[in-house]
Amino acid sequence: MIDQIKGYVEHKKATSIVLFINDFGLKILMSKISIDLLPLNKEKTKILTYLHVREDILDLYGFHSDLERDTFMLLISISGIGPKLALTILSGIEPSRLSSHIIDGNIKALTAISGVGGKTAKRIIIELKNKFIKVDNDSLGIEEGSEKSKLFEDTFNALMTLGYKSSHAKEACLKLEKEGELNGPVEIVIKKALTLLIS
Repeated sequence: MIDQIKGYVEHKKATSIVLFINDFGLKILMSKISIDLLPLNKEKTKILTYLHVREDILDLYGFHSDLERDTFMLLISISGIGPKLALTILSGIEPSRLSSHIIDGNIKALTAISGVGGKTAKRIIIELKNKFIKVDNDSLGIEEGSEKSKLFEDTFNALMTLGYKSSHAKEACLKLEKEGELNGPVEIVIKKALTLLIS
């Protein structure tokens, strides 16, 4: 698979660009958000890629970041969501916000994205919620298996069980860690987090 390419953006369209590499122009399908971030004819640009191959299709998709490409790959792993719809979804919302809506089970926010109906939104949440929670937890920068990691995870999960949104639960846990309050019995830490959330 072509993992990444570098070249100059010669032309931009609504859903694609033309990237020139040594006088050779490649059409690359991209989200509107990523296209808007690219410089036009100014400097050499690196684009992460995914080559979609079928009997009658050979399309090259481009991404501005690893997070966008990883999110795209998760979306197309869902039955009924192809690369074109995945790109449409990523054109309507940033990957970090999309993951938050999926973790929170926010169907209303997902159906507000162009091309996403109620059934598709539910399918996305059902199939990706646990995967995004794992990615979210893995990106917290806490050493896995440590006492602090276990306390953070237990507190985070307890807040989620109590009905708090993942983004709010994560923010409270991170604040406790920053203030040096992420220690002691988990019951006490949960109470500290709840105090932050209701204050």
